Amino acid sequence: MNDYSEKFEKMRIAGKLASQTLDMLTKNIKEGISTAQIDKLSYEFIRDNGGYSAPQYYRGFKKSLCTSLNHVVCHGVPSEERILKDGDALNVDVTAIINEHYGDTSRMFCIGKSPVKLKNLINVTHESMMKAIKILKPGIKLGDIGFEIQSYVEEKGFSVVRDFCGHGISTIFHEPPNILHYGKKNTGMDLRPGMTFTIEPMINAGKFPVKMLNDGWTAVTKDKSLSAQFEHTLGITENGYEIFTESAKGYFKPPYL
Repeated sequence: MNDYSEKFEKMRIAGKLASQTLDMLTKNIKEGISTAQIDKLSYEFIRDNGGYSAPQYYRGFKKSLCTSLNHVVCHGVPSEERILKDGDALNVDVTAIINEHYGDTSRMFCIGKSPVKLKNLINVTHESMMKAIKILKPGIKLGDIGFEIQSYVEEKGFSVVRDFCGHGISTIFHEPPNILHYGKKNTGMDLRPGMTFTIEPMINAGKFPVKMLNDGWTAVTKDKSLSAQFEHTLGITENGYEIFTESAKGYFKPPYL
């Protein structure tokens, strides 16, 4: 048994609850539901399964998850007024706390019919995350993660958001190190066994600059192009990695059902 086995066991429980929450939401995310209803369903599911929704009251955030629609890059605030409609693309970002450990994950959802460019953006975003995850092992450098994502995404004609990044996570929601989704090979600190962090690339169909809305939370693409994101929480093992937030139902990217 290694010195991080207890930590990993608790991270598995938190990650499982977060991914189960998204699995549960999948059948409910459809045309006609409001993002506030999605928020309520998530809050109740996490509460009923012994956890707590980490975003609620985090630095003044008033909801239990983030719902980022279309050209919203991240941290969209659920509301009763925003009803999902045909053609929408939605990222739902869930973080559960259980046993004082955090599980943080997000997925994209497509409402009704999606344009080909949107499908391509979503597929490339998911694939960029998975390409970065698959290289993980002790000795890999942080810059290698960003390089893997950036080189793949830009080759496909999309851009990587610079203003937000992945982060260390365990008993603290956001802790060092920052996990940039762009970068150069063989730069940055070495990965080592026991590290736990998120990889969560935000990829834009247009250019990468973003701007903040007046609510102080919602980040949108400056050129109003579509944006997509996926996120996993994972840990570095002695010879590779473990994903804590993988879907038990095989819901990796849309279409799910």
